[in-house]
Amino acid sequence: MKKIIVSWIGIFVGCIILAAGFVFFINPYNLVPGGVYGASIVLHNLFPSIQVGTFGYMFDIPLLILSVLLLGAKLGARTIVAALFTPLAMNTLSLLSYPSEEALHALDPTQLLGGCLNMTDHLMLTAVIGASVIGIGCGIVVRSQATTGGTDIVAMILQKYCHIRFSKGILLVDGIVVLFGLLVIGFGVGNADDVAQPSWHLSFYSLIAIYVTSRVLAYVINGEKNDKLMFVISDMELKELHDYILKDLDRSATRIKSSGLYTKADKEMLFLVLSYREVVEVKQKIKEVDPRAFVVVTDAYDTYGEGWKPLPSKGELHPE
Repeated sequence: MKKIIVSWIGIFVGCIILAAGFVFFINPYNLVPGGVYGASIVLHNLFPSIQVGTFGYMFDIPLLILSVLLLGAKLGARTIVAALFTPLAMNTLSLLSYPSEEALHALDPTQLLGGCLNMTDHLMLTAVIGASVIGIGCGIVVRSQATTGGTDIVAMILQKYCHIRFSKGILLVDGIVVLFGLLVIGFGVGNADDVAQPSWHLSFYSLIAIYVTSRVLAYVINGEKNDKLMFVISDMELKELHDYILKDLDRSATRIKSSGLYTKADKEMLFLVLSYREVVEVKQKIKEVDPRAFVVVTDAYDTYGEGWKPLPSKGELHPE
């Protein structure tokens, strides 16, 4: 029960963080960081009286149906809540942040929070900050086994059925939305009479925002991924190293019988997984025990088993 409650709290907190990233750093500057809300920003330029969050509702309904059908009822229920709550949070924050209906329709950054958060002259900074906040919020939601709708659902489907990593799937699909934004916002398609249209260079800021979002999202979901694989090959039995691994590190290792290809002599090979902080200590211990040992250290993409992550169950979705 505690795990379920924490998971649902994570969904609501993540949605609020995501909505804040859009309202304060993305929407007022016509950046299009992909996804349902990126497309909604583009449509808001065509129909300014309809808020970005409201367009989100219009996109999410068919995608939510796909989520329930293809990703399972449990994930679908959580996604429905997240997808319905995020536009509500976005519209509510927008209403509270602008002093008038005219400023709200225009998403005027000079009137956002009384003008104290106007970053018109710092588009790179607002793109990076906004993308980071969105990535954190979206990552919290996904770790809670939900999505915020839109391209999150598409990315989940791509991961499950096409074996494309979640963060890469978002990067791929969102690029299409940026092209849509380039046509409407950058080149003024549908707004030929609006001389105040932003320049097409906003699309470059949008691409930066998409990349930053995908990297932050991957970090929130997977962590640092700094596990290391170490192979130690020695002509002697490394009993002191065995004791160090078992007692000091409180880890284990696998001994593999091996022999030299040239000398034919028997050798001891140890295979172990370490955190990156432990690698230096183990290398120092190896040098004390056998300075002539052959050592190979490489990255471990994922580690499962006792002391590490549990193996995923059948049908369980692990976005990455």
